Amino acid sequence: MKQIVYLEEAYQESAGALENEIYTKEFEMELKKNLPEIFEEFAEGRKNAFLNVKKIKDQNKPVIGIFCTYFPQELAVAMDAAVVSLCATSDETIPAAEQDLPKNLCPLIKSSYGFGKTDKCPFFFFSDLVVGETTCDGKKKMYEYLGEFKPVHIMELPNRVSEDGVTLYKNEIIRMKEKLEETFGVTITEEDIRRGIRVKNAERDSLKRLYSVMKADPAPISGMDLLNTLVATTFNFNREGIPAQMDALIEKIQTEGKSQGKKPRILITGCPMGGATTKVVKACEDNGAVVVAYENCSGAKSVEENVDENAADVYEALARKYLNIGCSVMTPNDNRIKLLDKMIDEYKIDGVIDMELQACHTYAIETLRIKRFVNDEKKIPYMNLETDYSQADIGQLNTRIAAFIEML
Repeated sequence: MKQIVYLEEAYQESAGALENEIYTKEFEMELKKNLPEIFEEFAEGRKNAFLNVKKIKDQNKPVIGIFCTYFPQELAVAMDAAVVSLCATSDETIPAAEQDLPKNLCPLIKSSYGFGKTDKCPFFFFSDLVVGETTCDGKKKMYEYLGEFKPVHIMELPNRVSEDGVTLYKNEIIRMKEKLEETFGVTITEEDIRRGIRVKNAERDSLKRLYSVMKADPAPISGMDLLNTLVATTFNFNREGIPAQMDALIEKIQTEGKSQGKKPRILITGCPMGGATTKVVKACEDNGAVVVAYENCSGAKSVEENVDENAADVYEALARKYLNIGCSVMTPNDNRIKLLDKMIDEYKIDGVIDMELQACHTYAIETLRIKRFVNDEKKIPYMNLETDYSQADIGQLNTRIAAFIEML
């Protein structure tokens, strides 16, 4: 692996890739104009994370790179390691990835591999271990090539939520713990894991309190502000400090927030959001709606449920919590429907937008079930959007979303 000689140069390159043009220019200008003191630190925090991870390495702390919410971060907290979400939301490195991978592959997979191959992601560079999960077939095969650049550990994920699945994933979590102990020369005790569970539960509770402010009608902030903040917390390496940060932010929103007025209320579901896919949120809010809820991995899906702190078996408790994440790789995926049902009611949703990345087959196939549920059971409008990490479809997205919102 070639060395990153100048961290500042790598930071600038990666910031340009991770933060697309909409985010860095238009979004930050709007963010600072509306709520400068409330959200500016979170926008900067995401970028500063590139430099902070270098500081962590200088302190000889372990850094674990992850792609997915199925990794039990409680294990990392238990051994005082930093967890970094690896760069995977820009099309900058996709041409390099397509030299090795098929062009008709999900852009998230190609972007993930491309950042590893080109060394343009400081998070990837500074990770001592990269963890992947067997979610979709494309990722499973991509990890084989990714292992040529970095030590990669794969967690085998069951295909369905069942008692057999819980047993399988419990064993995988134990194997993950043993891998961390072997790689970093540490001992992770059960009490360490219970501490990690308490820390992560408190973090999830604080994030739920934050996005619950959008239950108010009219919404006190924009959906873009909310998404930016939720994503930024994934780059905060002080997990114990997140609850206090969120509570302070909520207090500021309640006192300084700028009402969005009475607008159609949108829930976004589907593939993970962030980076280039914020163009969907921007199109919604530019055309007169407000995005008040995210069911995606970057929203409620991964934090809605906690780990049972009183469970006798910590590994089984972790397995049950993480397997209840309603991802489309599970079959049947009843937990996604349950969460959507709850959120549509609690957030007084007027319309649902289901966002899929091109060639994400599990989410694409599941759109029929989501449409039937939203239209037939919840009796509200539904729209499916397929997109990628390019800016080529912005005009088409705006046209379709504007028509959808006008119908509302």
